Amino acid sequence: MAYNRLSNEKSPYLAQHAENPVDWYPWGEEAFEQAKRADKPIFLSIGYSTCHWCHVMAHESFEDNQVAALMNEAFVNVKVDREERPDVDNVYMSVCLMMTQRGGWPLTIIMTPDKIPFFAATYIPKESRFGLMGMIELATRIKTLWATKRNDLVAMADKVFDTLKQTSEDIPEESPDESILKQGFRQLSSSFDEQFGGFSDSPKFPTPHNMLFLLRRHARDGSAGALEMVEKTLFHMRLGGMYDHVGFGFHRYSTDAHWFVPHFEKMLYDQAMLAMAYTETYQATLNPFYSNTAREILSYVLRDMTHPEGGFYSAEDADSEGKEGRFYLWHQDELTDVLGETDASLAARIFNVEKEGNFHDEVAGSPSGLNILHLNAGFAELAAAIKMTEEGFAKKLEYIRLLLFEKRDGRIHPLKDDKILADWNGLMIAALARAGRALGEPAYVDAAKKAVNFVLTHLEKPSGRLLHRYRDGESAIVATLDDYACLTWGLLETYEATFESLYLRKALDLTAFMLGHFWDESNGGLFTAPDDATDLPIRQKEIYDGAIPSGNSIAMYNLLRLAAITGKTEFEEKTAAIARTFSNKVKNMPMAHTMFLCALDFAIGPSCEVVIEGMPGNIDTEDFLKPLRTMFLPATTVIFRDSSLSGDDTYDISGLTSPSGLSGSKCKAATAFVCRGKTCSAPTTSVEKMLSLLK
Repeated sequence: MAYNRLSNEKSPYLAQHAENPVDWYPWGEEAFEQAKRADKPIFLSIGYSTCHWCHVMAHESFEDNQVAALMNEAFVNVKVDREERPDVDNVYMSVCLMMTQRGGWPLTIIMTPDKIPFFAATYIPKESRFGLMGMIELATRIKTLWATKRNDLVAMADKVFDTLKQTSEDIPEESPDESILKQGFRQLSSSFDEQFGGFSDSPKFPTPHNMLFLLRRHARDGSAGALEMVEKTLFHMRLGGMYDHVGFGFHRYSTDAHWFVPHFEKMLYDQAMLAMAYTETYQATLNPFYSNTAREILSYVLRDMTHPEGGFYSAEDADSEGKEGRFYLWHQDELTDVLGETDASLAARIFNVEKEGNFHDEVAGSPSGLNILHLNAGFAELAAAIKMTEEGFAKKLEYIRLLLFEKRDGRIHPLKDDKILADWNGLMIAALARAGRALGEPAYVDAAKKAVNFVLTHLEKPSGRLLHRYRDGESAIVATLDDYACLTWGLLETYEATFESLYLRKALDLTAFMLGHFWDESNGGLFTAPDDATDLPIRQKEIYDGAIPSGNSIAMYNLLRLAAITGKTEFEEKTAAIARTFSNKVKNMPMAHTMFLCALDFAIGPSCEVVIEGMPGNIDTEDFLKPLRTMFLPATTVIFRDSSLSGDDTYDISGLTSPSGLSGSKCKAATAFVCRGKTCSAPTTSVEKMLSLLK
């Protein structure tokens, strides 16, 4: 039986709270009007379905009749899924950071009926403890203050709102230059963990865009230090417990500095960005360790996180059977039951399984008998230690893994958040297309194309406008900047993997809509919400590259690539405006803006454009395309002109291949046209000559 207004919501997170005794409203005018009529403040709770501490707070407080009664009496209660409404979350997370100097989820905001906040916190226990106010005391105190000292609360809210408006204004400054790239590299170097990789102590997040930037730094000046930081980080992440050694894919983050104890949720965006990082590192090193890891990540996504029609689900929960990580943990005796004595002993040695367990119960803090599978060395070293060849070790490890996977598959699985988001799908499309191109895997490209079709079928309106979320047959919620930017990234990667112009045209269409409805005409840059957003207290712009790179950083990168393909200087002008708008913020802390730095690296150049003209599938054509796909060429844009067609659509899109441009007539043999730093070389039919021009 449903107790509140969330029972008809499609969000899995909101549905989890539909039977709470708290009288929840979804975000919308009904809640705001009720707050005004009832003359009550709004209690805003923001979280997501796979958030462990969101579950804890729900069980402690929102399912408790005493707490619910106090909340219903004191507030109009509003519940928001941050993944459905990232624009709402961005506003109030900014408030929380400003008021408390910390952020995270669950996010708790108390605000006036006009949506202006005067209290912010994250997790709140049921009862006060260790100096942390509990829900019972909070609800009682706010009710009293609202009745007796409302003017003080409103004055506080107004002050918070004024400060928020001031901090949201980005005044353009001088364009950043290469010195910021160097500063970002120095900051990452100074915070780098020399022993285990990564750029913090604990908790330790993967932040794959740090790797993307460092790879570009290495490509720019040959810095061995940049590549070493990438390799050490990706190596230890893959060995640690943050990686799922049985089913593949990465957990959200490590609670320690060793990548050992994970927070067990799995997010689609992490898989996408990490797959890109491992793919690019393979291109830069040709070490199969990285390509194999990328393949494993994508295997997990295609097996467990893919809608039958091609879209990608959002996340898998950390909890199952009421405990965090239970699905992923192993008793030593279980290994024996599944593998037999000999192979169980070998598996325990490989994966560091102990009789007493290496995973400590979060309540008792003592060994639980449960184990996180992890490796202490690379495959070659492990094979040598047990006196096996690497090939024999790999086969034995896969045999063990498959048996453990089959056993684990019979357990109660964590909740799967099966909503499909345009922005996260765009990232996954980009990762698949890039890996398919670099690793020579057509199946990945096919999956990217299928996902593009799904998103455009279900999340694009006839007007060309995007929606943000699809679930259970319903498409809804106005798309944010991230949706346009991330999907455009995916389309550009799919174009370079297929050279089918429809993906390029759609990328241009989405970019036109984005610039038309999100651009700040006064100060430059792109707002998170469109120009017709009416339910937010303020429109913000974001440049911080957090768990996901910001929409402005990705848009900057996309615009540079589109400028290279089309020759349209207005795209470069917008890129320069974005760079100037956020210059001051980036200069203050470059390492917090590493996707921005990737785009800036491209902008500073020298960048290259390569047009390959030839017959699709011919050997000479493939000879040109293969190195362009497999080499790490981060500032190179590749365009293909089908010489068998009299009216190749790419002809009309790209100034580089127009009759008045580089290739005014058909070429008999496959030919490369290379432009570097806006200067074009003579066409060549030699692959070696093309590569020398790129260098």
